[in-house]
Amino acid sequence: MVASDKQFAGSIPDIYDRFLVPLIFEPYARDLAARLAKASPRDVLETAAGTGVVTRAIAARLPKSTHITATDLNQPMLDQAKARQPGGRRIDWKQADALALPFKEQTFDAVICQFGAMFFPDRLRGYKEACRVLRPGGRFFFNVWDRISENDFADTITEALASVFPEDPPRFLARTPHGYHDEKQIRDEVAAAGFKDIAIEAVSARSEAPSPTDPAIAYCQGTPLRNEIVARDPSRIEEATTRAAEALARRFGPGVVDGRIRALVISAVR
Repeated sequence: MVASDKQFAGSIPDIYDRFLVPLIFEPYARDLAARLAKASPRDVLETAAGTGVVTRAIAARLPKSTHITATDLNQPMLDQAKARQPGGRRIDWKQADALALPFKEQTFDAVICQFGAMFFPDRLRGYKEACRVLRPGGRFFFNVWDRISENDFADTITEALASVFPEDPPRFLARTPHGYHDEKQIRDEVAAAGFKDIAIEAVSARSEAPSPTDPAIAYCQGTPLRNEIVARDPSRIEEATTRAAEALARRFGPGVVDGRIRALVISAVR
């Protein structure tokens, strides 16, 4: 992973929230919220909360007596999340590194993390931190994207951008969001962190958008893929987005587009 893979700032949080969240994140947020609700936690910690799609889902699903602490490494993402749902006393928003959580041991009944583990520079350390702050018997829920070939829009856009920058293709999507999908590796790392009763389930869904332009904007301008494009040539961000949209239109048609998405959902017990 390169340093820019973790930079969600500038215009990225707003575009991410408007385009990418409804495109790929909402069905998995509902899935995690449903799994979490079965555990009936009183105190929940969310790491890598992003712009709050999971926070909103669990706040809607869990009793009002449940307290939620939502954290993210990037303050601009939290600012976007808090603007959508201030939360009052029920939700605390806190900038925090999932690899060095500023909480005492055995503070939470559950830790939840949506599509964040792929960005951890040291995943084992992140899992150990989740284990440390959980009470005995506490539950850890997280998900990661499956390989890029199982996620149509991301795969198509990565191929399209390789034709825009043939000498140095942007590989952010394949390298980081879709770069951590080996089930044995995940299971071994979670177990090494101190967890037991580890379950991994592949969950498929559909990603739909009104036009090819929406997912092109979502990925090219609402993720750190933008950082890679700009690093190559800042004047070509709109061209890269257009080329991505054209590739999506060729594959899925010029109107409403519908593609596969698939993730791995992991649960474990402290």
